[in-house]
Amino acid sequence: MAKRHRPRRGSLAFTPRKRARSEICRIKRETIVDGGNIQGFAGYKAGMTHIILTDNASHSMTKGMEIAIPVTVIETPPMRVEGFRLYKTTHYGKQTVTEAYDDLSKIEELIKSNSTGLELRMISSTLPKAVNGVPKKKQEVMETQMGGELGKDLEYAKEMLGKAISAKDIFNEGDFVDATAVTKGKGTQGPVKRWGITIQNAKARRSGKGRHVGAIGGWTPRRVRWRVPQLGQTGYQQRTEYNKRIVKIGENGEEITPKGGFLNYGIVRNDYVLLKGSVPGPKKRLVRLSRAIRAPPKLDAPDIVYISKESQQGG
Repeated sequence: MAKRHRPRRGSLAFTPRKRARSEICRIKRETIVDGGNIQGFAGYKAGMTHIILTDNASHSMTKGMEIAIPVTVIETPPMRVEGFRLYKTTHYGKQTVTEAYDDLSKIEELIKSNSTGLELRMISSTLPKAVNGVPKKKQEVMETQMGGELGKDLEYAKEMLGKAISAKDIFNEGDFVDATAVTKGKGTQGPVKRWGITIQNAKARRSGKGRHVGAIGGWTPRRVRWRVPQLGQTGYQQRTEYNKRIVKIGENGEEITPKGGFLNYGIVRNDYVLLKGSVPGPKKRLVRLSRAIRAPPKLDAPDIVYISKESQQGG
């Protein structure tokens, strides 16, 4: 009888699955998306609710109709521009040339002398003290790519050094963004939950070993290969979800805060961004929003009919 072939059980994606080094995600991409001087922003995940809007997607089956969609609320207090870092492209990748936190004259001189292979990036920090639901006092410092045109980036740097920027200065309603965050940590889990392998049959379960891998390898080679699903760290890993549509950018948190506040978060007191669908991470987690690297055709700002503010406290 011929051997039966089938696709592999469980996904090998995102291997190895290790804990993230920091909740301040590192966004590594070389592509610069057209449309602005800054490529991203950061906020804190407050929770989810639902809204009713008029569908304006051109090829949608519900175009012109009122539909209900789930949205994630990202509280986005202003970010302070702390400084700028100049990179140079070498045979070994990008290497730091210099940094500036109060005076950009040195960066300007280097750009004027030789601008070949140089790239300017912004160093900014969050304001966690302004957020009601995040028990953090220390600012989170991160690096963000700029527009890519060195001359325009330098002029923007001179104008914004030491000032605060907001989400509405970078994004518009209807834009698509990529959301990057560290997922919810689940600790050490077995291979069934970690990799999605199939539970064994009833005969194997009677021996109390129904949730393990049937065989971790043959006699040759005499080692366990990395493809074998085994137990280990699950969750608390950096992940990016692509093409999350911004349905609203607001300044008054009372417009979206449910009665009694968001469960395990509280009241939104700063600017906020509503994203269609879910984003990685638990509540209070730092979420970095970047311009969509492979965005679909841009849509206009939707006409929001209703935002649910029903209590999430239960009872």
